[in-house]
Amino acid sequence: MDMNKYATHEIADNVFWVGAKDWNRRLFDALIPLPQGTSYNAYLVKGAEKTALIDSVNPGFEKELKARIEQVGSLSDIDYVVMNHAEPDHSTSIPFIMELVPGSVLVTTEKGAKMAELYFDTPRDRIKTVKEGDTLDLGARTLQFIEAPWLHWPETMFTFLPEERVLFSCDFFGAHTAFGIYEDDVEDLSTLAKRYFGEIMMPFKSMGKKGLEKARELDPLLLAPSHGPMYRNPETIFRLYDLWTAGETKEKVIVIYVSMWSATENMVKALSEILLSEGIEVRIYNLANADLGDIAMDLVDSRGIVFGTPTVLGGMHPLAIYAANVFKILRPPTRYAIALSSYGWGGGAIKQLQTTLESTKVEILGAVEINGPAKEDNLSLIRELGAELAGKIKSDS
Repeated sequence: MDMNKYATHEIADNVFWVGAKDWNRRLFDALIPLPQGTSYNAYLVKGAEKTALIDSVNPGFEKELKARIEQVGSLSDIDYVVMNHAEPDHSTSIPFIMELVPGSVLVTTEKGAKMAELYFDTPRDRIKTVKEGDTLDLGARTLQFIEAPWLHWPETMFTFLPEERVLFSCDFFGAHTAFGIYEDDVEDLSTLAKRYFGEIMMPFKSMGKKGLEKARELDPLLLAPSHGPMYRNPETIFRLYDLWTAGETKEKVIVIYVSMWSATENMVKALSEILLSEGIEVRIYNLANADLGDIAMDLVDSRGIVFGTPTVLGGMHPLAIYAANVFKILRPPTRYAIALSSYGWGGGAIKQLQTTLESTKVEILGAVEINGPAKEDNLSLIRELGAELAGKIKSDS
């Protein structure tokens, strides 16, 4: 058996998946958990006269990329290397390919060209810049370029192959999983796609809405993102992105907390029970063992949030600081918040949390800060806040 034989997939006529699957990766950007690994999708498009490689693979997979390309054609036939996005997991292997194929030209946006010069020392005379609507003739195959800035970097673009109606959408519409080739291969793909949107695309909802409109107008038969499975029925993911980019929320509250000696946890539980009794969907995460990807996923459509934190040396518990800042940078569509805190000999956590959330659009309905464990009068106040939050959640439906 040839140990260097790799699986390739012809996804359309003379269009091949030549990427790599990273089964073992468990963290992305030193931040995002990857319970199912991920894939780095690269695509080879062979025209009658020219050949183009669209995107590349993460560092460490260069030889695998080369081997897959050589199984469906000659490496020396590559005329163009299209860089939809300059982030290292998509672009770091581009210099490797261009060094092996001296006549190849990098195709990217003007902002992408500047990044290629900065990150990879790519000579300007080997870069072809494109803008919205520009095309590249491969001979019986045409690449059309669509600018998609801030999905999720400023230089991002889509590449469209109109003859086969294949849209190479880079990070947009992606999912972090090494499983499957097409959407039908992965049973929980909508969940993984939602995690991915929450982690990466949620801060860019307004640009995402524009990107979705552009993608729909192209009416692709096949959607080929740079992570995760491809979609033979693009409307499947389009419908989900309709909701997510619009910031549609449910009668749902996400509760994120940390507790040192159970006092804060008991406050959180009391409030959560009131929400549940009012028919509100509740998702509870203990920050001591929670998965950030799950939190990001539930923030995509939660209308309310409850923060629970003890005071540690005059401020929030470090895990709560981290969570509050993640909430701030992800910019979810969450509308209402409640803050709960307990302290032993001095408060301060609530004040720090309120300061952290000042720049967000969330409305803090109330905050309860208790010295020591909660007594019945404290719990009564917390239940009242829970009922108020439930009313707000329902009134916005």
